[in-house]
Parts: sequence; C-alpha cells; structure tokens
Amino acid sequence: MGFLSNLFSGSSEDKEEKVLPWLTLTQVDQLKDIENKSKTKTQVIFKHSTRCGISRMVLKQFVASYNLTESDLDLYYLDLLNHRDVSNETGYKFQVMHESPQLLIVKNGVVVAHASHGAINSLNLEQYLT
Repeated sequence: MGFLSNLFSGSSEDKEEKVLPWLTLTQVDQLKDIENKSKTKTQVIFKHSTRCGISRMVLKQFVASYNLTESDLDLYYLDLLNHRDVSNETGYKFQVMHESPQLLIVKNGVVVAHASHGAINSLNLEQYLT
C-alpha cells in the first residue's frame, strides 16, 4: 500500500508543508482594525468552512500558489463555523453576500474584489497591493 500511495501522492519526505503568514480573525472588533489598516496596506480575508471538502480543496490550492510576503499584505483566516458571528458581521460591514469558501480583498476601507469557490484562485492578489 505504501508504494501505491507514494506513486499517486509523491513522497511525503520530499514535501515540506507551506505555511502562510495567517492572522486569525476571531473577534468582531478586529473588522474595524482591518478597515483602518486597509488605508495603508491591503487586507485579505479568507473565509473557510472546516467541514466542507470544496473549501478545503480551495484553501489547499490557495496556499500552494500563494507567493506574497507579510510586508505585501495582511492575510486573515476566518474559520466561519467557529466564528459565525464574525463571518456574519464581515458580510454586513463590507457589503458582501456570504459564500464559503470566500476571499475578500479590502483596500481603503472597502472590499475592492471578492471571489468564492474556484474563482478564489483566479484572483491576482498582486494587482491589489498598496
């Protein structure tokens, strides 16, 4: 069995898990900070449903293709199942209908772009850098 799993998934010894500079979004009052910080630095919120296979796949693809640094933008991770109140308030505050998974790009206090599902990985984050 080990041979087949290595054949189809590659050797786990060769893969180093990529870690992004996530900031956890767990409190409603953080949204005001995100709005304020977006006036000088692009803020990105990734809303993720930990029970959804599609959300997990999109997150994995996002992580694999992410090539920016902490100095480029602030990257927030929102576990919307554990923080439903924050997820709901995010939609109200930034006037974006809830979807999952969902990526919001905030500049100058407003969402300048957002996408959900497979469209998340089609967004070019570099074009939104401050």
